[in-house]
Amino acid sequence: MGLKDNMSHLAEEAKGKAQEAMGKARGDRDQQAEGEATQSSANVKQAGENLKDGDLKGAVGDAKDALD
Repeated sequence: MGLKDNMSHLAEEAKGKAQEAMGKARGDRDQQAEGEATQSSANVKQAGENLKDGDLKGAVGDAKDALD
């Protein structure tokens, strides 16, 4: 996986975590759900990149995180 892609996916995941936390703090379930969806999307992208790189263990871990 390219460093640029990796950093992009990590930034997207961090954005989702921040969104989720703000949603929890405000009691805004929609914002919380959007944050969770953003995190899942980032994890799916990371899993795809790991598969392309032949890292099956990393891909499985990211796919599992996407489903949590």
